[in-house]
Amino acid sequence: MADRLHLERLSKRLTAEGQLIEAGWIGLRLAAIPHDAPPIQLTEMRNAFFAGAHHLLASIMTILDPGEEPTAADLERLSQIRRELDAFIADYAAKAMPTDGSA
Repeated sequence: MADRLHLERLSKRLTAEGQLIEAGWIGLRLAAIPHDAPPIQLTEMRNAFFAGAHHLLASIMTILDPGEEPTAADLERLSQIRRELDAFIADYAAKAMPTDGSA
């Protein structure tokens, strides 16, 4: 079981060292996974997180137009990805995040 402060420091260090995906995994772990989750759950969730990151990067590299400079189509494709991910986060937050007040 890892404590929150340790995971926060680790996430910042990993980002500084160029391990953005690992830092993202740590962020997800902090935000959405119970601190007492069993090791197999952590392993499988990390595998799924990295598989998703790999899929996204591979897809981006495949859909970009050839050449050094991004094209208008490249920028639109990236905007579509951002909109899709923003919609997911908004939906996730609406379902998973606690609300203020009481009903």
